[in-house]
Amino acid sequence: MSANEERIAQFRKMATECPDDELANYRLGSLLMEEKQHDEAITYFRKTLELSPFFSKVYQLLAQSQIALDQKAAAIETLKSGFAVADERGDNMPRDEMSRLLVQLGQEAPAKRGQAAAPVGGEGGFHCQRPTCMLGSRARPLPAPPFKDELGRKIQENICADCWGIWLRDSSIKVINELRLDLSREDHQTQYDRYMLEFLGLEEPTTVGSSLPLA
Repeated sequence: MSANEERIAQFRKMATECPDDELANYRLGSLLMEEKQHDEAITYFRKTLELSPFFSKVYQLLAQSQIALDQKAAAIETLKSGFAVADERGDNMPRDEMSRLLVQLGQEAPAKRGQAAAPVGGEGGFHCQRPTCMLGSRARPLPAPPFKDELGRKIQENICADCWGIWLRDSSIKVINELRLDLSREDHQTQYDRYMLEFLGLEEPTTVGSSLPLA
């Protein structure tokens, strides 16, 4: 079994046992898309959007799978909806990619909100980068990095205190239990870190240390 097939099996198990797990459905859809299994990927992307309708990146991936299956009209509808969501949230990268795809499909590029729009960040301009964060202007930054390394600094700069709390209290425990991780093992720690970054919507930094919270 390839590494991708193993991860598909892991996320399929998680999505089956906990169908309301947005991360499991999103990652399963993404991995199926990588394997060009677009019909099934679409099913899990749609499920993710049922759970988290403001997860803007999923609209982009859903549309890309629809385009791969020559579902042009459906892709255009998805991209227009996703552009509006991403623009409202301030998710510039998926917004701009969806605009590019619309133009590629023969549509006009949608208008952005412009400078007059209300800021999406919280007090002091903080904007949580977790794709499913719903706090908007109520998002609170972490008072300190959760770890003493580059990863901790990245989380503090990009993730609000509430989303970090959700990971720490709920999702991290579920990942450890469902995957039977032993964090004293380096390979299990690496797997834990990968799930954490996927949950938070972050790319892996240059160096990742042990992701155990500071006391």
